[in-house]
Amino acid sequence: MVMVSAQASIAIIIISWGVGFLSFYLLSDLSKKKIYMEEIVSQLINFVIFMWIGKVLLNFSVFIKEPLTILAYPSNSYAFYLAVLFSVLTIGMKSKRKKVDLVPFLNSFIHVFLLSSFVYEFIQIVWSNNTYSIRYMGLLAVLIVAIVVIRERITIYKVNILMLIGWTLGTIGLAFIMPFIMVFGYTISPLFLGLILVYSLAVIILQRKKVS
Repeated sequence: MVMVSAQASIAIIIISWGVGFLSFYLLSDLSKKKIYMEEIVSQLINFVIFMWIGKVLLNFSVFIKEPLTILAYPSNSYAFYLAVLFSVLTIGMKSKRKKVDLVPFLNSFIHVFLLSSFVYEFIQIVWSNNTYSIRYMGLLAVLIVAIVVIRERITIYKVNILMLIGWTLGTIGLAFIMPFIMVFGYTISPLFLGLILVYSLAVIILQRKKVS
């Protein structure tokens, strides 16, 4: 397996998300897709900031003694977990304050995330010869096909739930048959995926009840 530099890894992530945004812009039939794209970009920027915050919190003693040395510390899976947690809470608060319409936003994010993840794994296989990602890429391909097929037949509310359940349970299943599962280069535990699924479904269902 060919190792890539940190700069190359960042470039791959940027390209992957760029393709995800482009596909969403060209294929989505949401009336306010530009607004949702801007919100996703905003949340991705927040996510990067949260990753840095997580890295500081996890290495706080080092940060107190030598703040600049924290730059040399790589962001591990725990920093990733904290960033996801902070992002989910941020989106939940914005939804509660009616600053973002959660259902179409989540639908937009799912579209961009699935395509971006697929492109990322594809590049890893082609460029880095990382065939370990084939099963996860297969799961993403199935979900992408599914979302294209069902999006005009059922409401986006149901699409969101099906995609959340499909991706989370599918990824958890892969985690049990493989030594580990990685999302954008970060190892993800089945327990964390389960917690994200429960929280996300709870927020979606509560939001739906409030609207109805």
